[in-house]
Amino acid sequence: QVQLVESGGGLVQAGGSLRLSCAASRGSLSTYALGWFRQAPGKEREFVGAIAWNGINTYYADSVKGRFTTSRDNVKNTAYLQMNSLKPEDTAVYYCAATVGRAAWVGVNRDEYNYWGQGTQVTVSS
Repeated sequence: QVQLVESGGGLVQAGGSLRLSCAASRGSLSTYALGWFRQAPGKEREFVGAIAWNGINTYYADSVKGRFTTSRDNVKNTAYLQMNSLKPEDTAVYYCAATVGRAAWVGVNRDEYNYWGQGTQVTVSS
């Protein structure tokens, strides 16, 4: 079982960058697939990106493809979401999630993840 803690959110101008971190305060992330989701006010939580536990296979939502990159450092027990060219529509609370998965598997649905962080706010001003 893992406990996840996100950090790195904040206020940034459109076109700027932020890097979110997702650290395991308890347990090891090394055999977990990791996903990133976001939820804007009044909207459902949506998939952003995911990375398999092998650290190689990734998948992104069309809305962030080419702008966001997820990576992981299993030695540091941390995953990252690098967000570039941010837009006001990227404003949301961002969550990381984890689930036990096969080496190359990435999940895109909320229901596929068992463990969630508390979320971190990202606000992009125009």
